[in-house]
Amino acid sequence: MEEWEEGSAGRATARAADVAYARIRDGILQSHWVASAHLREQELADMTGVSRTPVREALRRLAADGLVTLVPNLGARVNEWSDRDLDEIFNLRAMLEGSAVELAASRVSGEQLAALEDLCDRMDALVASFPDFDDKALSLCNDRFHGLLLEASGNGRLKVLIRQMVEMPRVLRTFARYSERDLRRGMAHHREIVEALTLGDGAWAASVMHSHVRAARAVFANGGATDI
Repeated sequence: MEEWEEGSAGRATARAADVAYARIRDGILQSHWVASAHLREQELADMTGVSRTPVREALRRLAADGLVTLVPNLGARVNEWSDRDLDEIFNLRAMLEGSAVELAASRVSGEQLAALEDLCDRMDALVASFPDFDDKALSLCNDRFHGLLLEASGNGRLKVLIRQMVEMPRVLRTFARYSERDLRRGMAHHREIVEALTLGDGAWAASVMHSHVRAARAVFANGGATDI
């Protein structure tokens, strides 16, 4: 009985940590806290409705994601990045995501290609209503698109590495600040990547992905958003 109770308590704590992680992560990505802001455990516990123990675990996970830095006796601090940091991040993204789509060219399924085409259609429809488009919906479609490319690569380690590279600068992202020209360029890159995958041309897909990520870095440097 005691073992069951301990196991049950452990599962409850893990679920509470999942809740805290999701709530705090969403707050960071939606700029609820500015870069370098302190996240104090008790305040986060009050906000998420859980105790400090799962909050502490959530902060450890967010630190592993690269979104926060743990501060002894204070909780954590939202990370901020210099131009050099961002150059390193985007250079790594270009290499890793380029490798992912090159692998995907020989592994992608017909079902995955159809899903990628559908996401391109949905994103094009959203961008067509610029400047009054739903930036949250566009973000979700974009995340799913890149996620499908990683799934198609069949390489789990790449997925883990790229996730961290993508999460780190997202705290500064605001799709609403993206220009129409930048959005349409990103959509064209998406279409070309899918075309390359359809033809099984990994080198072509990788080349377009490199351009896609470098273009995102250029927009980011100019004060816009990223990840399209």
